[in-house]
Amino acid sequence: MTNYLKLGLCLLLCGVLTYGCKKNAGSSAGREEAAIVKALSSKRIGLPNGWSLTPVGRSLDLDDLPLNLVVSPSKKYLAVTNNGQSTQSIILIDATLEKVLDSAIVAKSYLGLAFSQDEKTIYASGGNDNKILVFKIDNQQLVPAEPIVLGKPWPVKISPTGISVDDAKNRIYVVTKEDSSLYICDTQTKKTIGKLSLGAAAYTCLLSNDKKELYVSLWGGSRVVIVNTETQKISAEIATNKNPNDLLLTKDGKFLYVANGNDNTVGLIDLTKRQISETLTTSLFPDAPVGTTPNGLALSEDEKILYIANADNNCLAVFDVEIKGRSHSVGFIPTGWYPTAVKTIGSKIFVTNGKGFSSKANPKGPNPNLSKVPQQIGPNPQAYTGREQYIGGLFKGTLSIIDSPSAETLSAYSRVVYANTPYTKNKELNAEGEAGNPIPMKVGDKSPIKYVFYIIKENRTYDQILGDMKEGNGDASLCLFPEKVTPNQHALARQFVLLDNFYVDAEVSADGHNWSSAAYANDYVEKNWVTSYGGRGGTYDYEGSKDIAHPRDGFIWDHALRAGLTFRSYGWFADEGKANIKTLEGNYCPTFKGYDLGYKDIDREAAWEKDFDELLAAGKLPRLNTLRFGNDHTSGASVGKPTPFAAVADNDLAVGRFVEHLSKSKVWNESVVFILEDDAQNGPDHVDAHRSIAFVAGGFVKRGFVDHTMYSTSGMLRTMELILGIKPMSQYDAAATPMWRCFNKTANPAGFTSLEAGVDLTQKNVAVNSNSRQSDQFDLSVPDAIDDLVFSRIVWQTVRGEKSIMPAPRRGAFVRLEKEDEEEED
Repeated sequence: MTNYLKLGLCLLLCGVLTYGCKKNAGSSAGREEAAIVKALSSKRIGLPNGWSLTPVGRSLDLDDLPLNLVVSPSKKYLAVTNNGQSTQSIILIDATLEKVLDSAIVAKSYLGLAFSQDEKTIYASGGNDNKILVFKIDNQQLVPAEPIVLGKPWPVKISPTGISVDDAKNRIYVVTKEDSSLYICDTQTKKTIGKLSLGAAAYTCLLSNDKKELYVSLWGGSRVVIVNTETQKISAEIATNKNPNDLLLTKDGKFLYVANGNDNTVGLIDLTKRQISETLTTSLFPDAPVGTTPNGLALSEDEKILYIANADNNCLAVFDVEIKGRSHSVGFIPTGWYPTAVKTIGSKIFVTNGKGFSSKANPKGPNPNLSKVPQQIGPNPQAYTGREQYIGGLFKGTLSIIDSPSAETLSAYSRVVYANTPYTKNKELNAEGEAGNPIPMKVGDKSPIKYVFYIIKENRTYDQILGDMKEGNGDASLCLFPEKVTPNQHALARQFVLLDNFYVDAEVSADGHNWSSAAYANDYVEKNWVTSYGGRGGTYDYEGSKDIAHPRDGFIWDHALRAGLTFRSYGWFADEGKANIKTLEGNYCPTFKGYDLGYKDIDREAAWEKDFDELLAAGKLPRLNTLRFGNDHTSGASVGKPTPFAAVADNDLAVGRFVEHLSKSKVWNESVVFILEDDAQNGPDHVDAHRSIAFVAGGFVKRGFVDHTMYSTSGMLRTMELILGIKPMSQYDAAATPMWRCFNKTANPAGFTSLEAGVDLTQKNVAVNSNSRQSDQFDLSVPDAIDDLVFSRIVWQTVRGEKSIMPAPRRGAFVRLEKEDEEEED
């Protein structure tokens, strides 16, 4: 980023935070701005991750996870494609009346969406059905027509993403993410007339004004390629930052904007010179770590203003781009949760909010007592009762309609966006805490804790395990695995710290392992896990298996390496005798078995003990140790597999033995153990389905302490980073509250003694019923390659009885106004 842009962003930050102070408080402009700020602040919605929303403008309800929004040539219509876990659909909207005209539910869809020039046809990606859906617009209704078939459906790997139409030649250009190709099809014959390998997963494509060139953003290739449409060959490649997604062409056809979802930036490509001529940093602060996720672009009609949808900052970044090469930020506009696309018509700004306006309760579901539940979620998961409010599809998208703001209004909007954002530049190096606490308040300060042990488990809510503990905020009626089954986790919570207000940042394991290892899930992860979890095909591309899903700066081990720290992983991002990421090559334990529900966690723990003792004796114990004990996932009711009680008890005993062995070692006083679930598996919890169990133990950890502080996955990572001297990996861990309240200033050498389970660890499921038959069909080779709502129901009924109804998971909207915001409003 140029010094000019850095200075501009700093000046903007100073301006929006002090703007009201510099104005004459009695001026009409000052009063207008203050009134807007006060009105929006009074409606602020706190999210479970500590960030907040204050969406502006009018809105329309959409379906699950809208990813794309397009404007018809005459600007009469808008179209939206909804691509989430539950209902997938194409929606037609009257842009003038701001009214939904029609909605067509489809089996599978994805990002690609385009109008024909005559506005009589809409083309849409058919996702893993590997076809382009075609709808005729008849009397303002969507009428399905014959699709364009690219190939056989999944498991054939094609997966069309972006599309672009050349009506004059009856051509449609389709790019794909699974076979990384460009398909050129005839819209009349519905046949493929050309195919070109692109070399990496593509996001979208855009035709030049003269239709002689096609611009393609390679999501997985960090570049934009230019295809000559006549020769059907790549004529140029332009390097970009990581995960380029949306593209936007200026009217004169000379410049192309590209959003870099995994880099907080937007690049301006000079198409004449075939190079990046300017880079715009879209985050609220200069040089921020990843976490902004720009993924949508729009220009005002006069092309003087560029609007950028910042998905993870829940806002639009607004730039003055009138003079190319001298663009500068002019403010921010608050949106809903995870804005995915932005378009303009006249003085109106249209924004699709991928997750809507808040988390919420789900009184209509899920209903686990279904007489017939599909073996896999079919093409329309809402075709049967009880799917309306599953966690993966709960956050219904919205369309915000915002009037172009005046300078005073934009200044007020900017102030509100900053107030919604807990991250600041200062927090990157400085954290909340207390003097003398072993958790440093400044990155790089020494801690008396030298060794960090981080254990990842699988998929339990707080109430499922600790709901029976009277010391905390639990609901015993929802406790599936009480103290008899999980005596060690109960003992850890009772002897050390009980955390009853801890929330995972993720929805499922796919994003959960990224959040747990990097405090961030990038745009590829967020936009793809919903497809496979909705039973619409796709692979488990996570836990380091695909570079496109990696955060820009890597995972916690990459950050440890850059900080000069030693580290070792046990079964996490490394299994089956190999490392999933390069950084872990030579830094993992080959005798520690990875994810395999048929292998006991207590055997994994024994393998760790042997490795630990050898490293300790040789003086080579790493500073950071990451372990995976995942059998609390369970195998459901599958006949011949461990019962849920046995699986969870096995996991609990492994945890107990681990802490006991460490506590008997010579490094106990210099060590700390952090334990969490990667996600909460959509299980029942009376506070929120994201609330989960977490534990901390070690010499400096408090004893017999109940901590009601709201913590998150990112907050636990932040605590580890401060101990080890690692800078935050993302804006999320930088902003999160570290767990310093859990620690004493002096060490307590007293150890921990593990407790044997009150159930038989060799118990196997023997009952043959609908749950066992369904469990036998599940793919348990990787986490969550199954429907987690149905799986949670099966676990519940296996424990509570086949006819027992699992309570609906709750979704909480945590309204938390920061103290300084309240004072400002006063």
